[in-house]
Amino acid sequence: MPESKRHLELRTILYLLLKQAFADRAIVGSDQFVYWDPTDPRQCLAPDGLLQMGKPDEDYETWKVWERGAPDIAVEIVSRSDAPEPDWEEKLEKYRKIGLKELVRFDHRPVRNALRIWDNVEGDLVERDMSDPDARQSLVLPYFWHVTADRTLRLAEDAEGARLLPTPQERAESEAQRADSAETEVARLRAELARLQGKG
Repeated sequence: MPESKRHLELRTILYLLLKQAFADRAIVGSDQFVYWDPTDPRQCLAPDGLLQMGKPDEDYETWKVWERGAPDIAVEIVSRSDAPEPDWEEKLEKYRKIGLKELVRFDHRPVRNALRIWDNVEGDLVERDMSDPDARQSLVLPYFWHVTADRTLRLAEDAEGARLLPTPQERAESEAQRADSAETEVARLRAELARLQGKG
């Protein structure tokens, strides 16, 4: 099923965030097929985001678990096709076979459980109790999963989401503002120097 424009935007933001923050030490992907059974090519999933820590990012077309090992993290952004609970349970069973360390499910619709997280516990994926204050802390990444007011999945340095990891666009805007401020300060100092020299 084709993805909606909103789904594409959310997936792109997630991919760019992961790539910007971890490409020097992790393989990052989005929407590539992950295969876990070499005898059955129909056994596959295409997470909206995936990450495997340990070496710099590299190009790949598909992910074969028997060659690369399991991704450490997979992220699913809920789409129309997997929003119903029976469909999600079927997909969850498939994720259990991959061997992930952490599975994140994000629903951008106005629902009560927008963020759900599962951890690998002795080979099984066990859902976290999201009422726990520390439940949003990633066990793989040194950040917290956070849902913003505009219903976007982000990473934050703190549990409250006050210090979000900037997107590439936010980082570029911040750097441009700093450059503008520096130029303004240089111009001010030059004007002050010229004024002082004029007095002398």
